[in-house]
Amino acid sequence: MARAQGHFSDQSDGAGTEEGGEDDPVAPAFRSAVETLRSAHLRPELEVEPTRPPKRLAPYAYALEAAVVDGEEDLADGRLVLLHDPAGHDTWQGTFRLVTLVRAELEPEMAADPLLPEVCWSWLTGALDARGLSYGEAGGTVTRAGSHYFGTLSARLSATQIEIRASWTPREDRDGVPDVGAHLSAWGELLCQLAGLPPSGTADAAVVTLPQRRGPQAP
Repeated sequence: MARAQGHFSDQSDGAGTEEGGEDDPVAPAFRSAVETLRSAHLRPELEVEPTRPPKRLAPYAYALEAAVVDGEEDLADGRLVLLHDPAGHDTWQGTFRLVTLVRAELEPEMAADPLLPEVCWSWLTGALDARGLSYGEAGGTVTRAGSHYFGTLSARLSATQIEIRASWTPREDRDGVPDVGAHLSAWGELLCQLAGLPPSGTADAAVVTLPQRRGPQAP
């Protein structure tokens, strides 16, 4: 299985930040959370690598980029950011927050489905629920955008892209550390389904599926 490998970014290792010194009692919780990301088991179709996290969103941040790859073609790609603020946020209802953006090009039969936005959102929540993950304050948007080409570009086929922006609060264990590695695995399932792959064996049976573009058809 693919693993989320990488190293602490300049922003997330705590070095040189006001809150992140060696004696900071909060730093170990964030480091432990990042370690669960690095050890997460992911579907083999995913390629994952660390990337520079955003600044100013929280005192601590760690980010990963991933793509669902078929040969040299990227079927879907996305970014997952782990935020940590020891003071917490009223909107988060916790000290950790996961934020994501995922997107993919759709084939006509998927793009035309009127339930597409609801189905795509169910892929995220269903993947989390199937793993028994506790989370709260989930919210996001599903955007479907079509491109039609004219004039000198008229030879290009019309294309539709789906984009999901979402965030949620992973619940912490008794040590104050959420299992964000399991959340990463669920997020990877979302990417694979968005790419048109059949759901994995851990997928929630209640999740609606659309016609698959790659691999065997789901029963």
